Amino acid sequence: MQAWYLLYCKRGQLQRAQEHLERQSVNCLTPTITLEKIQRGKRTMVNEPLFPNYLFVEFDPEVIHTTTISATRGVSHFVRFGAHPAVVPSSVIHQLSIYKPENITDPDTPYTGDNVVITEGAFEGLVAIFSEPDGEARSMLLLNLLNKQVRQSVKNTAFRKV
Repeated sequence: MQAWYLLYCKRGQLQRAQEHLERQSVNCLTPTITLEKIQRGKRTMVNEPLFPNYLFVEFDPEVIHTTTISATRGVSHFVRFGAHPAVVPSSVIHQLSIYKPENITDPDTPYTGDNVVITEGAFEGLVAIFSEPDGEARSMLLLNLLNKQVRQSVKNTAFRKV
């Protein structure tokens, strides 16, 4: 009988596993979210899997054996409870397929008022307050120098959120 199962894929091979499983007529679901993140010093919108390295698959074990699925390129193993692969209820799959969150940000992305630590340059080790983005690759920080707040433009790669 056709049911949904959960696979754990090898690191960085989720897409490869999904392609090979779809060639075997297995339905696959990878819920994704779009979030704002700083990558390579630039603030960008990124589409990432909601559950990294996990893939939901639907197939009939009487038609395609579980060892065939486990032997597929990119697949590591089934998520199991005891000796049998865990069956995921179809109501959970339905909720995951319609779940489309908006305006989600990476917890490491600083916003106005957040404390940051400068990790490079002349001000290395100082705690500053994030003020605003300054273009694509830089940000304005408020530094407390000699009991006076000074605005300084710093590369996005030169600081991190506390």
